[in-house]
Amino acid sequence: MNHSIHSADRATHLKIVVVALVAGIAVAGFGIAARTNADYSQTAQSTHVIKAGKPVVVTSAGTSEIR
Repeated sequence: MNHSIHSADRATHLKIVVVALVAGIAVAGFGIAARTNADYSQTAQSTHVIKAGKPVVVTSAGTSEIR
């Protein structure tokens, strides 16, 4: 039994490609299904906007300097 991908035969390469393709399709399908089943109407009402304050520079001494 050879454990190197470089010296594997054509059938082994084909198996690896097929498994990777099936796994990719499964992940994409799961992501699409999770997104389409999500209910975004509740989160849009509870979202709060945070406005930026004054710029702050943090020094290596651990103190803050407001510019």
